[in-house]
Amino acid sequence: MNSQLLSQKLLKDLDEIKIQNGNIIESAYLSIKACRKLLSAYKKEIIKTKFKTVQDEINFFKNTKQVPLIKLIYFSEIHSFEIQLPKGDKDAQLKSIKKKINKINRFFLYNIDFGRYVNSGATHFDKEYYTRDYLENFHITTSKFYFQDPEFCTPRDMLLGKYKAYDYLVTYFDEKKDRVRNGLNGKHKSIKPMEKIDWPFSNTDYVELLYALCSKGLGKQNNQGIMQVSKKLEQLFNIEPKDIYKTYQDIKNRKNSRTLFLDQLATSLLIEMDRSEK
Repeated sequence: MNSQLLSQKLLKDLDEIKIQNGNIIESAYLSIKACRKLLSAYKKEIIKTKFKTVQDEINFFKNTKQVPLIKLIYFSEIHSFEIQLPKGDKDAQLKSIKKKINKINRFFLYNIDFGRYVNSGATHFDKEYYTRDYLENFHITTSKFYFQDPEFCTPRDMLLGKYKAYDYLVTYFDEKKDRVRNGLNGKHKSIKPMEKIDWPFSNTDYVELLYALCSKGLGKQNNQGIMQVSKKLEQLFNIEPKDIYKTYQDIKNRKNSRTLFLDQLATSLLIEMDRSEK
């Protein structure tokens, strides 16, 4: 089973579902079905084929499974929220959105230590967190049912999925709040999706630019942090950055220029300016 190709196909299918279904409830429902289908396929495969090494098992539960799992949690939360959202009362809708955002913030606060572990790029607890051998010692902490099975879950793979899905949900509810305030709630307008620009540079270059833009004030007006700004830039640049916080620490620890990519951008611009004046 080529899990990388299956994950790419799922993401493509989810994009198609979004484009073809203007109703968010219907779109979320179909997305949930697609995610569950891939998770079921993964489950059958790992039961049939044992992992060759501990690292293979860690990689599956920490990375491979996370692609459909994060999307499943994300769309499950959206589907549940949209069904219960008050109809036709803007104040009541804004109150519901605020309540949901507060719930997400409480989740992040309650799991702050795990969040630091994830965002730092640390790996020293990966064996205990992302293999099934430690279920008796490290109990599954998330109580809400999404797709749990002792043969298909580790002590923290569900929590990891929820943590990352909630990160995306913050952006969703921020945008939902703006739509409600501007009277645009309801069916999405049928418009051509934005064409993405492939990021041709390195992951480190992306992180350097991201922090530069945020330090200059990008996202400040809407009180958005690094990860929230990154989620929007990812949509534009068609990139899935890795270990943002850890990469930033590496950039800070550079011995020579700590703004290598920004220096290169400035140099390229100056060369282009000089060329255009000839």
